[in-house]
Amino acid sequence: LMGRLEAFAMMNGPWESFLDGIGNGLGYAWILVVVGFVRELLGSGSLFGMPIPGLENNAFFHNGMMTMPAMALIICGCVVWAHRAINDRRKQ
Repeated sequence: LMGRLEAFAMMNGPWESFLDGIGNGLGYAWILVVVGFVRELLGSGSLFGMPIPGLENNAFFHNGMMTMPAMALIICGCVVWAHRAINDRRKQ
């Protein structure tokens, strides 16, 4: 990530580099939020540590596999797949 930002900054001015850094930071933060949201919702049945009504006792079985680190990689792969599928539809 830092290498790409540095390469962009060497070829562009300060304002463009600043905007590129902000965009990359927001994109990275968005992915972290999406992955955390999915893992917490499907792994423990809660959001931000608060149980969701209806999923508390009888409707939801805790999926410990979703809380494992490897599932974050699988969720990132699903996000990339969905993003590419949406972009391919827009191009057509």
